[in-house]
Amino acid sequence: MPAMILPRRALIQAGLGSLISLGTTGWAARVQAAPDRDRRLVVVFLRGALDGLSVVVPHSDGDYYRARPRLAVPRPGKPDGAIDLDGHFGLHPALEALLPLWRRGSLAFVHACGLPAPNRSHFDAQEAIESAAPGFKGADDGWMNRLLAVLPATTAPVRAIHLGSTLPRILAGAEPVASLAPGRAATRAQPLDRPQVAAAFDALYSGSDPLSHAYREGRSARRVIQESLSSTGEDDTASNGAALPGSAFTGDARRLAQLMVRNPEVQLAFMALGGWDTHVNQGTNRGQLALRLRALGQGLAAFAAELGPLFEHTAIVVSSEFGRTVRENGNGGTDHGYGNVLWLAGGAVKGGKIHGGWPGLAADRLFEGRDLPVTTDFRSVIATVLERHLLLDDRRVQRVLPGFAAERADVMYSS
Repeated sequence: MPAMILPRRALIQAGLGSLISLGTTGWAARVQAAPDRDRRLVVVFLRGALDGLSVVVPHSDGDYYRARPRLAVPRPGKPDGAIDLDGHFGLHPALEALLPLWRRGSLAFVHACGLPAPNRSHFDAQEAIESAAPGFKGADDGWMNRLLAVLPATTAPVRAIHLGSTLPRILAGAEPVASLAPGRAATRAQPLDRPQVAAAFDALYSGSDPLSHAYREGRSARRVIQESLSSTGEDDTASNGAALPGSAFTGDARRLAQLMVRNPEVQLAFMALGGWDTHVNQGTNRGQLALRLRALGQGLAAFAAELGPLFEHTAIVVSSEFGRTVRENGNGGTDHGYGNVLWLAGGAVKGGKIHGGWPGLAADRLFEGRDLPVTTDFRSVIATVLERHLLLDDRRVQRVLPGFAAERADVMYSS
């Protein structure tokens, strides 16, 4: 009989809601509903610090090309050059799959965006981004988990979905979530699916204690996921770990979209991709960065297409922990920086625009003489999504983003 794996946080918070492992496929969930059941929020996190200056290229800025004689993405019109967006910025050519979203006004970027204070440690910066409470010592949970707590209650077992096998910081907290395993493991039979094993566990956790409730909710979550995905016919290679490799992303993104379309109870979702720490041999229009960007772009385009009409009611946020140095290093790469680019997609987005205050890349405009500064606190973007897309009032936004009271970013249409 397989062992029941109980995360430490679940034991600490047993009175508030618990997590319980169901093989590699499902976690117990007692989650919340949105003010408007059609409105969805999806967050994609790029672990390792994406080079935002290669994603949205300031191709009209000569300082960009002087700082990166080997790594700068060529200007539009040159071989393998950037795809011009607005005369000043261009899109990395590996992200061509996203161009239709930009042209129809459903994709936007916020440049020079990030943490309110610099932090070049991957672990610490990811902690600050996922908690959305940098410097606020009282927040030991993630902002998406806090979001669940302020939305109207429901008994649905799959209100929030994490794609992966390890609960991320952004969803950690008192409100448990459902987990969808990557690749074929999402629908593969688990030991707990065997009638005899299930009967034994059902008897063991038949009481009214928190763990028994969590077990039954987890079983319900797994049944919902299995039923929603049983007819997808996917045959992707399974991936393991908290961050999905780019090569598996398209299949997993499509599977998540299918689950969201077939189950209207799913409103929040989170995915993470690793491999963006390009200190060595980053490449320009070819190389490791371009390969990952192409997989990411194709996966996001497939996700949007699979959502169909639901895309118009979905907000997709793509971010990373920090940007990379303006100047290339001696190893054909870039080092840990500060300001970065945040991506937004969906029907409520003011798309076809580059938002945020662009400071330029002149030496006297760089943070500490080396990095793109931050002119937009990432929390102002999140707050706008919460207010204008999920229709939260200021009191609930404050609970999700404790201590944050700055102006909102003008990145979404009013509801």
